[in-house]
Amino acid sequence: MDADATRLLERILAFLGEAGVVVREEPIDAPTFLPGIRVTGGVLVFDRARLDWPGDLLHEAAHVALTSAARRAALDDALEAEPPDAIGEVEAIAWSFAAATRIELPLDQLFHADGYRGHSQGLALAYSLGVYHGAAGLAAFGLTAVGEQARRLGVRPYPHMLRWLRD
Repeated sequence: MDADATRLLERILAFLGEAGVVVREEPIDAPTFLPGIRVTGGVLVFDRARLDWPGDLLHEAAHVALTSAARRAALDDALEAEPPDAIGEVEAIAWSFAAATRIELPLDQLFHADGYRGHSQGLALAYSLGVYHGAAGLAAFGLTAVGEQARRLGVRPYPHMLRWLRD
């Protein structure tokens, strides 16, 4: 990992700690969905030596953060088979975008060429234009506010987050 990637990783890790997502660094020998990242017992585990894109940590952290507190500790690598109360993939993308915005992570580090099954460029374009797919789902859980709701509450709208972890 080069010096720039290391600095980005450190910013991401500091943010995740502040947000309340538990992260642990340790060697990962088994194959993983994303290189160098796994979730076990609701903890985001990463292997710096195998991590291709530090921004991927934000997306996987979103799955942890958006699983209800009561079920979070049971969350593991089977992110495709999320607990029934978990918010879906589009909300995880919205959460990770809000996190990237908060820490001023360049969009090409979140929506990198190797990610999102070939849809990274479209996602980056949509979010850069203010088309925030998934934000309404985050608002439904009280994590952010959108549109008229934000005005009524007197808070900044998404991508500003009111809190990062789901109850």
